[in-house]
Amino acid sequence: MGKYLNPGNEAFRISAEDDIYVDKSGLISFTNSRIGKRKRYLCASRPRRFGKSMTAEMLSAYYSKNCDSEALFHNLDIAKDKSYKQHLNHHDVIFINTQHFLRKAGKPENLANYLEEKVLAEVKKAYSDYVDPDETSLPEALASIFEKEERPDKGFVFIIDEWDCIFREAKEDKHAHKVYLDFLRDLFKDRTYVKLAYMTGILPIKKYGTHSALNIFDEFSMTDPKVLSKYVGFTETEVKKLCKKYDLDFAEAQRWYDGYKLKKSDHVYNPKSIVDAIAEGEFKSYWTKTETYEALKVYVDLNFDGLKDAIIAMLGGNNCNIDTGTFQNDMTSFTGKDDVLTLLVHLGYLAYNEDSQEVFIPNEEVRAEFLRAIKQSGWSEVADAVSASEKLLEATLNLKAEEVARGVSAVHSDNTSVLAYHDENSLSCVITLAYYSAKKDYILIRELPTGEGFADIVFLPRQHSDKPALVVELKWNRTAQGAINQIKEKQYINALEKYTGEILAVGISYDKKTKVHSCVIEKLQK
Repeated sequence: MGKYLNPGNEAFRISAEDDIYVDKSGLISFTNSRIGKRKRYLCASRPRRFGKSMTAEMLSAYYSKNCDSEALFHNLDIAKDKSYKQHLNHHDVIFINTQHFLRKAGKPENLANYLEEKVLAEVKKAYSDYVDPDETSLPEALASIFEKEERPDKGFVFIIDEWDCIFREAKEDKHAHKVYLDFLRDLFKDRTYVKLAYMTGILPIKKYGTHSALNIFDEFSMTDPKVLSKYVGFTETEVKKLCKKYDLDFAEAQRWYDGYKLKKSDHVYNPKSIVDAIAEGEFKSYWTKTETYEALKVYVDLNFDGLKDAIIAMLGGNNCNIDTGTFQNDMTSFTGKDDVLTLLVHLGYLAYNEDSQEVFIPNEEVRAEFLRAIKQSGWSEVADAVSASEKLLEATLNLKAEEVARGVSAVHSDNTSVLAYHDENSLSCVITLAYYSAKKDYILIRELPTGEGFADIVFLPRQHSDKPALVVELKWNRTAQGAINQIKEKQYINALEKYTGEILAVGISYDKKTKVHSCVIEKLQK
């Protein structure tokens, strides 16, 4: 076993034998299906701390020759697959952690040469009979080995972890980017010695103009995960099992860490945060503490038209339509807000609905990070609205309708340029932002089906809360009393048939001519 050539299984053993381990070995059946095929080039990108390195280590442990990984895999899902024995420890693996090489290279432009030098030295040592001692090209050395070897399973499996780190850590060094991409293209393109190439990182493959420098790769990303969606983070089914096993409140886990809804999968949870919540026994921000708020603040501060509006609207519970097609898969080539929002999807700060092509803030952990970032960015109107939200909820629970109307009016007037009223949906966004602090005691349900229509917003108390439920009806250019009458006439409370506590009806209206908010609050009897 070597450092880069067939590095063995010790790294994966540490993960697999940990107290908290979720089996993702089903991915191997997919990679096995691509070995030796034309579509054998795979690039899987996902946010930091979403299991990228563990996946790379798992694949290395499974494929690497000269080690015995049977004991690690025989109880995992892959052992049930018909291809399991065929590829277990049967391949030469070249494992590259690009971040390690970037740190050692000195300058970003030296990355490709340094990487090639170190890996080539190990390959030469292992295959001295097949490689000329004076060979300086890694691709040519591998081609020579492939040509001269006679075994049927000859060739190499490439596993590259953090493949994109140069684009994140040397953002502006375009020359270094191109040298690195040219090296990868020479290593992989039209090379028969490649049995499988699996790259993992945060960003999809960098584009140059209208083409990719590595267009041979199939890409699986946060905007288009395809069949690999269930291997991004923890699925809801997996989290439910963990919560049951470790006596964790699933509803709170859902509020804090859920939200990455990917096509062809159920809800996806942040694995780093779930594991830490189990280990620590409490819910709080874990994933976002792996970097400081500046990581998000940099992008919040970009002054593209519509960016601030979109972020505030998402804090208010709205989704935002975006076009992901213009994103150049780097961290500097932005042409508008859509490129920034697309980057935030890949970084994990936003979730993306592939069907509706909308982005949204996925959960409480990330929402709190956005608040920290915008406070430091001087968005005082949003910070003030959030700070005042506890008093607004208290006024609502105490049936102080006039105070509620004033509080909602203050949020709207402070954000008029961002949250301009056009309809009841716009008003709904302001209300959600105004009641921001209620999220810790309530589940907010927008447009709850009631049998005779939809209640605009329902605040359903969480299990630990003794507060009353709120049924909120919004009216634009109509009366607040009319909103209360609609709640009663259409019997919206029937949608809460399993809820046995107190219910308040809250009618909020906005008169476009007078620009005045009004509010009526009544207790309801089921």
